Amino acid sequence: MATPTPPAQAGPGPGPEPALAIVSGNPSAEDVAAVVAVLSARLRPAGATGAGQATRSRWSARSRQLRAPLLRGPGAWRAGALPR
Repeated sequence: MATPTPPAQAGPGPGPEPALAIVSGNPSAEDVAAVVAVLSARLRPAGATGAGQATRSRWSARSRQLRAPLLRGPGAWRAGALPR
């Protein structure tokens, strides 16, 4: 069971309360590190995951390689030449 240490043992002044406290069991240092990593990744804003990633240009989108559906019916030959 991990509990915060009293301020007399912690250092010169009272410190902030711990953000995480293990209340039962005897986890190893690796277990605590895994929990902290998962929680910090979960609490990170969605846009902050790829700080080094640049947004892709819409010109390189794969949907631009697909053609538009063929129009059918009367006047379709004329509609095929009109801009979209």
